Amino acid sequence: MGFLGLQRYAPGAPMPRHRHAAPYMAIVVEGGYQEAGDSGRVEARPGDVLLHGAYHAHRDAFLSCGATVLNLPIETATQSGFGWIGDVDAIVRLAERDPWQAVSLATAHMVSNESLLAEWPDLLAAALQDDPDLRIADWAAGMGLAAASVSRGFGRAYGVSPKRFRLEVRARQAASRLSSWRDGLASFAAELGFADQAHLSRAIISLTGLTPARLRAKSVQASTPPAR
Repeated sequence: MGFLGLQRYAPGAPMPRHRHAAPYMAIVVEGGYQEAGDSGRVEARPGDVLLHGAYHAHRDAFLSCGATVLNLPIETATQSGFGWIGDVDAIVRLAERDPWQAVSLATAHMVSNESLLAEWPDLLAAALQDDPDLRIADWAAGMGLAAASVSRGFGRAYGVSPKRFRLEVRARQAASRLSSWRDGLASFAAELGFADQAHLSRAIISLTGLTPARLRAKSVQASTPPAR
């Protein structure tokens, strides 16, 4: 968790697509950057708040002025999101003493700021989020684009191929639903569109580093209140 706290990023420095197992909140203090994440691309500026769910991935491209970002831990974020706060300095000062209180203050004063980009790679990302069964070739044809061009352009924008992006959407859905599934893993894999149970297992291990069984046990343990 060494990425938490106040971080400074060099002008123009790219950060390849990566993910964090724990959810967190990023608040832009100075400068700016473009983030291409699982919920789309956003141009982040001072005051912007970016919420990252557990196991969500993103890549960043920092502007010529670089950026200073306050990264804070949050407890329950399964979806990414965006917002804005006015008094960033107050959050930074409080975070030096108590990061969790800083999160509470930021959450209380954050307003919605869905300033997502809407170019065709972003439209495809949104479509794959809504329907992982979407045929990419059909989507490309409907947009008047060549399938090969779509794959290359999406990869440049998001740092991952559309097929891989779709697989990760399915894997996150599986990870979030696994603890409440009461049937076998084979039927669970079929329910979420995986080829078979082995395909499901590989996707979850790639996403979380844990087998489905270990991830289910971890999720159940985390949701169980401590004994009094």
